[in-house]
Amino acid sequence: MEKRWRILTTDEVIVQTLHQSLKVHPVLCKIFVQRGLGSFDQAKKFFRPRLTELHSPWLMKDMGKAVDRIVAALKSNEKILVFGDYDVDGTTSVASMFQFLKKVHSNIDFYIPHRYREGYGVSKAGIDFAQENGFGLIISLDCGIKSADLIAYAKGLGIDFIVCDHHLPDEILPPAVAILNPKQADCNYPYKELCGCGVGFKLITALTEKLNLSPETAFEYLDLVATAIAADIVPMTGENRILAFHGLIKANNNPNNGIKALAKLSGLTTQLQINNLVFMIAPRVNAAGRMDDAKKAVQLFIAETDEEAFAYAEMLHNDNSDRKEADKTITQEALTLINENIGWENRKSTVVFQPHWHKGVVGIVASRIIETYYRPTIVLTQSGEFAAGSARSVPGFNLYEAIHACKEHLLGYGGHFAAAGMTLELNQVDSFREKFEQVVSSTITPEQLIPEIVIDAEISLKDIKQSFYDIICQMEPFGPENLRPVFIAKNVMDNGWSKIVKEQHIRFSLKEGNVTVHGIGFGMADKFHLLQLKKPVDVVFTIDTNEWNGNTSLQIRVIDFRLSE
Repeated sequence: MEKRWRILTTDEVIVQTLHQSLKVHPVLCKIFVQRGLGSFDQAKKFFRPRLTELHSPWLMKDMGKAVDRIVAALKSNEKILVFGDYDVDGTTSVASMFQFLKKVHSNIDFYIPHRYREGYGVSKAGIDFAQENGFGLIISLDCGIKSADLIAYAKGLGIDFIVCDHHLPDEILPPAVAILNPKQADCNYPYKELCGCGVGFKLITALTEKLNLSPETAFEYLDLVATAIAADIVPMTGENRILAFHGLIKANNNPNNGIKALAKLSGLTTQLQINNLVFMIAPRVNAAGRMDDAKKAVQLFIAETDEEAFAYAEMLHNDNSDRKEADKTITQEALTLINENIGWENRKSTVVFQPHWHKGVVGIVASRIIETYYRPTIVLTQSGEFAAGSARSVPGFNLYEAIHACKEHLLGYGGHFAAAGMTLELNQVDSFREKFEQVVSSTITPEQLIPEIVIDAEISLKDIKQSFYDIICQMEPFGPENLRPVFIAKNVMDNGWSKIVKEQHIRFSLKEGNVTVHGIGFGMADKFHLLQLKKPVDVVFTIDTNEWNGNTSLQIRVIDFRLSE
């Protein structure tokens, strides 16, 4: 699949000024300016994130109300139920809050709704559980902001709610005692991009102050907060960067028993990095809710011994193995369905349906299909008497609006710009497929159907030195709005030693003048013929390290390449 390349531009005057004060490679200064680090002080704060720079939790709307209500519950020994969503953000939020409150209050329990029996967010079954077991206060984490009716139902039963959420509020807010959500229009909290666990962490820090506990009490949960930040794909800026930075230190020096068990089970022998949390820890935690019951993910994170944590980690590991098998099988079936559909190559969208597909992986499968056929994709399966599924978009295309335009074929739907879910009658699948194609075809641009690679800067191969790479490493943790820098080197030559490895990858050996650089390009074997032409190529890549026989050396990880113009 051909890709568009876009090289970012920068104000060279600001770059030169920053270069004079930082005295590092001008290309690095260019990247800093692109990321809003145009002065020495901004760069210093970025490279040395301090916990003392976190905002006061009391700046968040309703924080005083939330703390007072919890303190009142502690004093009266009222039963408190910590309620959260079934994904990584929700389960880490619940584990953090539950462990913290457990230190000061014994009359406490937690509740995670079952993905298929109860659905997303606050559930009636959860509220009924609270009422039947005498809970007077529910603290909802990573959910609740859109549950006005259910929280009103709880209020009618005499149960108070404190909502900690980060999703966009509707016009009608739930009748909770307190709503902690920096995205509320009248909330003056300076940083708006916290994940659900981050909002819960701010409540913990406020309670720590109110109860005259050591600040370190709240910092015990930083590794769980970092895991949530990594998994929920929130911007790696501001407070998120500070929390993720120090959370990784905690995860490596004194990890939560659950994180330690999952890292051990995954065979990790090096330092935990943010990508380990994204690709190793998060899928196993999410798999619990996708394949079975996410309650065990919380039990993993609150385990008091290594043995107990490892037992739960093995359960999650097995769930993830089942998830991967279902994901692989369904993806293959879906791609076959698409290829057998006459005229599929002329369509601007993909909607596939099979009644036997596992509901827990249809969102992942939609993402896999986009990797092959780059267009808005919906994967549907049968759920009870209805069809239900997940949708994923390509960057820049508003998926939610497209689905909203097909609402006459749907029983229900929800989501945001890039991902959504829906339920519909089985006899509406074909009509919905055609309407969705009609909407997408009339609104998507040709550019949005071609993947784009955003390139930070052009460099020469001679720039790839250890000192240059060391500064890139100091930009970690990487994430949205602070991605690992992508470079382009133009007019470089294959030196004759590049080769195909394992039938689908390229082991690169490239030269520019008297400088040679080695690297790897995964899944690029079909482009190997371009190197065999012995003509100059332009190469897009990131820089990382290669370990072989105990030796570590710099290498490039090739993202794309083509003949030089």
